[in-house]
Amino acid sequence: MDRKKELKQLYKETEVEAGVYQIKNTQNGKLFVGSTRNTRTLKGKKFSLEMGTDTNKRLQEEWNQFGKDAFVFEILEVLKKKKEGFFDEKRELKKLEEKWLNQLQPYGERGYN
Repeated sequence: MDRKKELKQLYKETEVEAGVYQIKNTQNGKLFVGSTRNTRTLKGKKFSLEMGTDTNKRLQEEWNQFGKDAFVFEILEVLKKKKEGFFDEKRELKKLEEKWLNQLQPYGERGYN
């Protein structure tokens, strides 16, 4: 029982990281770029694709066509939080996502955005 309490406490103390991620189709090179305030929630994105309920229709169609083994999830960059003063995490995360969208251009034939 003590070990269970220890693990719960460790989970609570683990810092939540916001960041930008990509889902890459290794068969055709297409990308989806997104952001999340908690990088641990990527398991939820994968789950929605596995269940066939993802809101991105093109990504879902190709997930169904190629299968889960054709896709790789990768954190592109973790948001560095400012230690002092006001920090608007949501706004800064959006700017970081825009940077990666501009860099990778995952639109049209190149991606799912």
